[in-house]
Amino acid sequence: MKLSTKGRYGLRAMVDLGVYSEHEPVSISSIAGRQQISDRYLEQLIGKLKKAGLVSSIRGAQGGYQLARDPKDISAGDILRVLEGDLMSVTCDGDSEKEIPCCEASDYCVTRYVWQKVHEGIIAAVDNLTLAELIEQSKGFHGGC
Repeated sequence: MKLSTKGRYGLRAMVDLGVYSEHEPVSISSIAGRQQISDRYLEQLIGKLKKAGLVSSIRGAQGGYQLARDPKDISAGDILRVLEGDLMSVTCDGDSEKEIPCCEASDYCVTRYVWQKVHEGIIAAVDNLTLAELIEQSKGFHGGC
């Protein structure tokens, strides 16, 4: 699975919010400056995260954004689904929400089994990785990715 800039920047922005909005709301421009993300692009991402209930906003001169929930209650999967859509690593012809979509050959296609296991591993990893863990990990980093 390859994350787009939406997913990568969204995770970075959420970690930034978790670190810097603990005591007061944080402005888009301050996040954008620290994370080297365009203000306009970040506004779009934060808007989606706000609509999904992961970020809240406070109006006014001292306003800005903060996490809407405790970081331990937000998973990387929550963030990525909002920004990336479904997290399918591979799709075949067909339409299914619970499994990798398949074609007529699915009954004897061994690669479908492989991709199903890859998909299950990705989902388990991102759903079990909390924003709190990402925030803690970020405290040891002195560079970007």
